[in-house]
This record gives sequence, C-alpha cells and structure tokens, in this order.
Amino acid sequence: MKRYTNKDIFIFASVMVIIVAAILSVVAMVLQPLQKKNIEINKKQNILLSLNIEVEKDNALEKYNQYITNTYVVNHEGERQEDKDAFSIDLKKELDKPLGKRNLPVFVGSLSKDTIFIVPVRGKGLWGPVWGYVALEDDFNTVYGTNFSHKSETPGLGAEIATREFQKQFIGKEIFNDSGEFVSVRVKKAGKADGGPHEVDGISGGTITSKGVDKMLEEILESYLDYFKKQKNN
Repeated sequence: MKRYTNKDIFIFASVMVIIVAAILSVVAMVLQPLQKKNIEINKKQNILLSLNIEVEKDNALEKYNQYITNTYVVNHEGERQEDKDAFSIDLKKELDKPLGKRNLPVFVGSLSKDTIFIVPVRGKGLWGPVWGYVALEDDFNTVYGTNFSHKSETPGLGAEIATREFQKQFIGKEIFNDSGEFVSVRVKKAGKADGGPHEVDGISGGTITSKGVDKMLEEILESYLDYFKKQKNN
C-alpha cells in the first residue's frame, strides 16, 4: 500500500483549492448578470411601491418604464447634474460625502394627469440600515406614498416599517408647515401622533427603529430642500 508523504498531501490540497476556487469564480461570473438583474428589478419594484403600485417581478421592468417617465440627479443646491445617472447612484456612498458633493437622485412618475417626484432615503435602524423612497406630489410638499425596507430589524417589531400598513400612514402628510418651514413628517411614539399633517405613529415595540425612520426622513429630505423650493417656485 502506497504511503503518501506530507509533500503529496500538500500538493493534492493545493490542487483542490485551485480547482474549487476556479469553479467558484466561474459560477460567480455566470451568476453575476442574473444577480444584477434581480437587484435592478427589486429596486424598480420598490420605487413603484412608493407610487402605491404593487407589481410582480415578471412585469416590474415593463411597469417601471410605463410609470417612471424621467430621472435625473441634482446637487444640494437643486442644480441638475447632467452627466449623472439617477438609477445607478448608490445613496449609501453619497451620504459618506460632504453635503456639497453629494449626487441626489430624482425619479419622476406619471400617473394619469398627476406628476409625482420620488427621492430615495437611507438611515439607521436598531440593528442595521433602513432605506426606502418617498414620493411627493407636484406641490413638493404632500406625500403621495412611501416605501421602506431594512436589513436586519426585529420581526414583528422594527421590521414592521416594511409593511404597507405602516407606510400608508404617510399618504397625504406634508413636509412643510403653513408658514412654509420644513418640518418633515415626524414618526412619533406609537399612539402619540396628533392626527395632523406632519405626524404618523411609530411601531409599537420598535421605538429605536421608528426614531431611525424619523431621523432618516428629516436628514435626507432636508438635503433636497433647495431642489424642492426651486421646483415650488417654478
């Protein structure tokens, strides 16, 4: 019976590592286009959900092209950045930049006679990032719809921000008060919202996640403030 030396074992192990690495590399290359397509579809579904349009994966691309009629990027002063693609902007990376250097995406939806303006939002929950989209009517004040998601919030508690029940509270709320001052839409402790145009109820048992959504809306919408004001004055 042949005895294998340490050298034989080392060579065998090295060859196996190389083979496995090569296989994994090929699989990753083959799957990469599919993964990118799935990410694209999911993002387009979420944008449409902020318009209160629920679509299946199979027709998400078609419906996105039907309802999203324009996209562009602005800076914090509301000036268009013509050389930027809104869909490819990674808001996480933009938020790591100083405000003056951020690229801020805008998606324009057309629903019958209504034109809706959608902006992405991103912040922190209890256990990780939270993100989503806020759709505003053409007065750049009234919320038409929202969509929120998360990475690792607690099921039944903070994770409830991803439910339509929570998100539908924002419909019809306003981000400016009667004096024209930006006040955002505040996410209050569950049961404490005053019923007015600027507050919604947070998640019962999900106080920290609710506060994260509150802070996310205030900070991100504020970065679009000059853009909103310029559009309101047009």
